[in-house]
Amino acid sequence: MTSHAPASADTPLLGRLPWLRAVAWAVTAVLMVALIIAPLTLDQQLTLSVAIFIAALVINRFGGRFATLAMIFLSVIASSRYMYWRLTETMVMDNPLDLVLGVGLLMAELYAFIVLLLGYVQTAWPLERKPVAMPDDVAQWPTVDLFIPTYNEPLSVVRATVLAAQSIDWPRDKLKIFVLDDGRREEFRVFCEAVGVSHVTRDNNRHAKAGNINAALKHTTGEFIAIFDCDHIPTRSFLQIAMGWFGKDPKLGMVQTPHYFFSADPFEKNLGTFGTVPNEGELFYGLIQDGNDLWNATFFCGSCAVLRRTICEEVGGIAVETVTEDAHTALKMHRLGYNTAYLALPQAAGLATESLSGHVGQRIRWARGMAQIFRIDNPLFGRGLQWAQRLCYVNAMLHFLYGLPRLIYLTAPLAYLFFGASVIHASASMIFAYALPHIFHANLTNSRIQGRFRYLFWNEVYEAVLAWYIFRPTLVALINPKLGSFNVTAKGGLIQEEYFDTSIAKASLFLLALNFLGVVAGLWRLTWVDADNIATVWLNLAWTFYNLVILGACVAAANETRQLRNAHRIALQIPATLYLPDGQALKGQTSDFSTGGLGLDLPADLSLAQDAPLEVALYRGEAEFRFPATVRFSRGKRMGLAFAPLSFEQERALVQCTTARADIWAARWGNHPRAAVHRVIGHIARISAVGFKDMFAHYYRAGLRKLRPAPPRSPQAAVGAKEPT
Repeated sequence: MTSHAPASADTPLLGRLPWLRAVAWAVTAVLMVALIIAPLTLDQQLTLSVAIFIAALVINRFGGRFATLAMIFLSVIASSRYMYWRLTETMVMDNPLDLVLGVGLLMAELYAFIVLLLGYVQTAWPLERKPVAMPDDVAQWPTVDLFIPTYNEPLSVVRATVLAAQSIDWPRDKLKIFVLDDGRREEFRVFCEAVGVSHVTRDNNRHAKAGNINAALKHTTGEFIAIFDCDHIPTRSFLQIAMGWFGKDPKLGMVQTPHYFFSADPFEKNLGTFGTVPNEGELFYGLIQDGNDLWNATFFCGSCAVLRRTICEEVGGIAVETVTEDAHTALKMHRLGYNTAYLALPQAAGLATESLSGHVGQRIRWARGMAQIFRIDNPLFGRGLQWAQRLCYVNAMLHFLYGLPRLIYLTAPLAYLFFGASVIHASASMIFAYALPHIFHANLTNSRIQGRFRYLFWNEVYEAVLAWYIFRPTLVALINPKLGSFNVTAKGGLIQEEYFDTSIAKASLFLLALNFLGVVAGLWRLTWVDADNIATVWLNLAWTFYNLVILGACVAAANETRQLRNAHRIALQIPATLYLPDGQALKGQTSDFSTGGLGLDLPADLSLAQDAPLEVALYRGEAEFRFPATVRFSRGKRMGLAFAPLSFEQERALVQCTTARADIWAARWGNHPRAAVHRVIGHIARISAVGFKDMFAHYYRAGLRKLRPAPPRSPQAAVGAKEPT
């Protein structure tokens, strides 16, 4: 994907003399290894650790990618010294229990170390690819078939996507839209005929979404295939942004754009962090995919993407061997030497999962699919991939194996607190001297790299919630990749009442109870332990207290808040004009909108009766579109409107003025400010406290319900009751 210019007099010396560059790398590697394995006393290790951490703090004050690479180098040194020390000096154990538990912790740490290094490879230098303009001659633009697969989602979710797809700025004769309805529903057929798109069905549901798309490929002819999940609403500019690179690179098989969600996912909704803390997926779409793009390793993510038909058909269509058909399809393209690209410009927005149980189910499918690929088409082996592509794919698959390591981290200190087992055979001072530099450097470096897309410690909350549920299916898939089935992620549902999801929370509750008991055991151990080991007790108690904070946040995430709106409200400030029945026009600005209505901020107080009819106008450029509405509330300068029934033309115009705007999602992309470590920890601690409060309140109420006697039945209710037999 990149071109290499010939060397010139201005080219750096290392670039003009490859052998000198090789020597420089070799010398650097030798010095690095020597620094990693050098045996040091406690005082020497502390001195080295303080020195390189101060160096990292100084470097972090400078901008630019060279400073980032320098910090990565120091982090790798600190972490590698820790792992070398762990492997060579802390595993000499006579007690079989210590050895078994110690090996378990060591394996978890090795896993985290490998993921850390591979993460640096992926994210150290994001490509930041820019769009390529389409030719001025529209006649040269290719034909595109736009697929919207659906199975059991309600029409209310799908219709906005279809209408937005019809609004994409592309020649009408070169864009065909297909709703791939695996639910074979009559109301969908009627809707598609009414709006003028193709309704496609098949007589089976084999291979789920992948099979649905492959069936449609056989009956369509467009040069390119754009794919959108049925809840992902494309912007008008999507194709003009995504298609340019295909004209520049004939070997380009796929262009992926981010998945952006305008509704809160379960973590954001239940923890109250929507818009203030980057959500779980932003790191992947904001940074990792951009980093993959440098190595020509962008993954297909199943939606908001365009595929070249000839290359897609050459790899056999969408992959059906695993339940992560998207990533597997990209892997097949890369194996054949084709390219993929990523544009970090949100060109669509969709619905996040509404409930934590639905979110867990989605992540289970992703984890199982990645484990299946690891088993049946391992990127480390086979032909066609460059070494960097192999590493990017392997890291993506290793990520979903975090279940067991995370469970080990959440229970490791209990081995000492309960049984006195030394899982790290070293003094507390030596553990501090080696482990803290490893932890501090990794967090400082990742905070610099990931700061706008993932706040520190939040990944531990996400992983702790999912660990038990991820561990089981990945283990099964690694043993037998054919087991398991595709599950559709539910969207557009309602949560009528707030409730505590004890089913999803039971793993966190069990771990919580264990860690509470660990604190009790540790405090008891403090009363009699000898002076040489008292620091070890405090170290494990501190680790356990940290685990309690993380688990408290996990419990808070299981407290499902209500979701009573069928149509999600989206904050948006755009000009609007209110047309009153008497002909008066009043200019204002929207505060939020949904497919059912919008909120208005007016320049002056206005009092209108509830349900009063009027019209509200929104704008697409210079064009004005009026929509009939009624007043829901009118309070001073604030007004809420409900749309009256709209025609398809009016619905399409509403989408064009709101969710299909080219600027609406890009303006919100990656705009989270960097957060200081103490603020992040304080925020998670406050959420954890709320989680404990809600948990105790739930079980207190449940206990009262059990103790409260049942109300006596009236004589009328007893009439006709059957006698016990």
